[in-house]
Amino acid sequence: MTGIALGGPAPDFTLRDQFGQDVTLSSYAGTKAVAVLFYPAAFSGVCTGEMAGLRDRLDEFMSFDTEVLAVSTDPVYALRAFADSDGLNFPLLSDFWPHGEVAQAYDVFDERKGMARRSSYVIDKAGTVRWSVHNANPDGRDLDEHLRQLQLAAE
Repeated sequence: MTGIALGGPAPDFTLRDQFGQDVTLSSYAGTKAVAVLFYPAAFSGVCTGEMAGLRDRLDEFMSFDTEVLAVSTDPVYALRAFADSDGLNFPLLSDFWPHGEVAQAYDVFDERKGMARRSSYVIDKAGTVRWSVHNANPDGRDLDEHLRQLQLAAE
């Protein structure tokens, strides 16, 4: 698994968030850099810890022209329960149907498990992929490095 190419355009998508609202990646073009974090499953141990870490540091991630979008193959209703139970106040996007279509476009869909891998992309204001990282599912992300890369992309 290599993911998509750095320096190329980010595949656009529209997915529903935990409130059932459509969120379109290209709507941020020209105004915000975006961190797209794919994660395997709501309520799982590592994912719960990562999303709580983002929640706790959201002010740092949102202190410049940026957005954080977390994407899983869970249905909208599961994401709403996950957000409500853990106080997650950023977009949790459902790549449920067609199942894993966006994760596939980013080359991070695990066909065998039917879920997204733990991968991240930082996309600049022009819609160009500036950075990516792919973690093994048991390994949590380095949020400090994510924040640094997002700030660089927002400049």
